[in-house]
Amino acid sequence: MSDQNFDIIVVGGGPGGYVAAIRAAQLGMKTAVVERENLGGICLNWGCIPTKALLRSAEVYHLMQHAADFGLKAEKIGFDLKKIVDRSRKVAKQLSSGIGHLMKKNKVTVLEGHGKLVGTGRLEVDGKTYSAKHIILATGARARNLPGMEPDGKLIWSYREAMVPDDMPKRLLVVGSGAIGIEFASFYNTLGADVTVVEIADRVMPVEDIEISKLARKQFEKQGMKILTGAKMGPFKKSSKDVTVEIEAGGKKTTETFDRVIMAVGIVPNTEDIGLEKTKIKLDRGHIVTDDYCATAEKGIYAIGDVAAAPWLAHKASHEGIICVEKIAGKNAHPMKKTNIPGCTYCHPQVASVGLTEASAIEQGYKVKVGRFPFVGNGKAIALGEPEGLVKTVFDEKTGELLGAHMVGAEVTELIQGFVIGKTLETTEEELMHTIFPHPTLSEMMHESVLDAYDKVIHF
Repeated sequence: MSDQNFDIIVVGGGPGGYVAAIRAAQLGMKTAVVERENLGGICLNWGCIPTKALLRSAEVYHLMQHAADFGLKAEKIGFDLKKIVDRSRKVAKQLSSGIGHLMKKNKVTVLEGHGKLVGTGRLEVDGKTYSAKHIILATGARARNLPGMEPDGKLIWSYREAMVPDDMPKRLLVVGSGAIGIEFASFYNTLGADVTVVEIADRVMPVEDIEISKLARKQFEKQGMKILTGAKMGPFKKSSKDVTVEIEAGGKKTTETFDRVIMAVGIVPNTEDIGLEKTKIKLDRGHIVTDDYCATAEKGIYAIGDVAAAPWLAHKASHEGIICVEKIAGKNAHPMKKTNIPGCTYCHPQVASVGLTEASAIEQGYKVKVGRFPFVGNGKAIALGEPEGLVKTVFDEKTGELLGAHMVGAEVTELIQGFVIGKTLETTEEELMHTIFPHPTLSEMMHESVLDAYDKVIHF
């Protein structure tokens, strides 16, 4: 084959695209990945990774402020915002260059530029045409804008500006309380900004279990955040240095002024200008429609990640890439079960979940058993100085199937994988009860929560 002919071309080098490309190369297919900006995509360069670096700095700063609680002394505590941002950018750059190394290691051709479908099995990249039997669209998504509230890069920020602030705003408005909004709210609040979060839904983090959402909100407010739910906003009125907006919540209208605003109101899939109009590909609310193996209605064209259906998570995109490529290669690929995809929010306290919430399980007709165990009953949590939190499990009373698990508290984003494995293996309550959890660890709360669902809890 020539340098312009491939078995598979992946359009987009984010966590879905580059993983799909690597797996295709591992399976012996001549592979290319098209990327117009940075390998690693939004997640690695402007999303998941650099935000976690920022949040880690905020976490350390928080611990320094509470040094006396641990018998330690720390005087004149402060931070250098520029150095915090620089560290975050260096982490992203290190990992992005690592993706480039992986491409070379696996002999994946990287085509720099904008990819566009131009006919059956053909893709144009900045004026040059390439061919492939299989083309995987992994073009991702971008931040959603609201009319009259579009980011201007100065007073009104998208996630990009929020990650590289020149100065710490004194008063900050965060619009949207999903994972992105709450993580930024947590970062800026910890570093001393006066943060207000506005959410149109009736509670923060609306995709999470109601009980977990309420506990998280209680902790956010205890830390000083102002949270307005069921809220509506008028248009922004900008001056040279601040933004004024009318907010209606709880039957009251107030007019408030903020130094900066972060817009975090969802995403829009990148489906424009990639040649879909000349294909049979169908869209549903802007997202590409696929089957269980990521195939679209156009033969030889596939879609994975944020450009396809929810949930819009990096690990979902990566797994779809594997499924898609292995199906193309004739391997025994298994469709993804979306209720087995974990969700994590890296605020303080952290929130993590997998499967059905208690309310959704009941709505779907299950008779449930619910277990709970609080962090205050766990020795490791108390030793860490993190006694606030909850582990909650939801079981099908009839079969003992683990339907869902929901957590709020320290390090729950690391703990949730235990329940994800359990759900993937179709674990029942009996198997979880017979599992020996190490002591002293936070993971013991997972065990106790299961025991509690069946009236066998030991330590609370």
